[in-house]
Amino acid sequence: MNEKLQHIYPTESLKLDRDSKEKQLNQRAKVIWMTGLSGAGKTTLSYAVEAALHSQGYFVQTLDGDNVRTGINKNLGFSDADRYENIRRIAEVSKLFVNCGIITIASFISPTNEIREMAKSIIGSEDFIEIFVNAPLNVCESRDTKGLYKKARLGEIKEFTGINAPYESPVQPELEVRTDLLTIDESTKKIIDFLLPLIWRNR
Repeated sequence: MNEKLQHIYPTESLKLDRDSKEKQLNQRAKVIWMTGLSGAGKTTLSYAVEAALHSQGYFVQTLDGDNVRTGINKNLGFSDADRYENIRRIAEVSKLFVNCGIITIASFISPTNEIREMAKSIIGSEDFIEIFVNAPLNVCESRDTKGLYKKARLGEIKEFTGINAPYESPVQPELEVRTDLLTIDESTKKIIDFLLPLIWRNR
């Protein structure tokens, strides 16, 4: 045997399991997948929920277009193939966070049931919580501070979800939040009240 390899052993027995990490963090890790049209309030709610959970002692990481498209997915465009790959990578990263015991909020349009099912299959159905952040298209357009909807209607942006590309509402989301009917605080409370029994661990 090569002398240099004699002291190399399988590492499986050295790995900390997920349960040990969750015990240390005193929480149950889940992926909270927020889907909805641009302007529905996904990002606003994601960070509001993160702050609310953090204030209660939970360890949370939010993933959204700003911190993903400028980093791990900065080489991707907006073709169908690139959008699929964008969500696939996000799901894989979310799975890694969950295996570390971290509650993860993923805030992405993810416009089709197929693409969300793909994310769910990667993460695991037992760890995937789909929240439909719902607001009518006209409300989303009225909130459009970046002018994206206007550009899409003028033909300056191709394949923009809700205008010239479809959005498929979730069939059976774990939770639906109507942000046109609820305030940010009310929406956040609704989500937190739903999540706490799922992530609570001997607190």
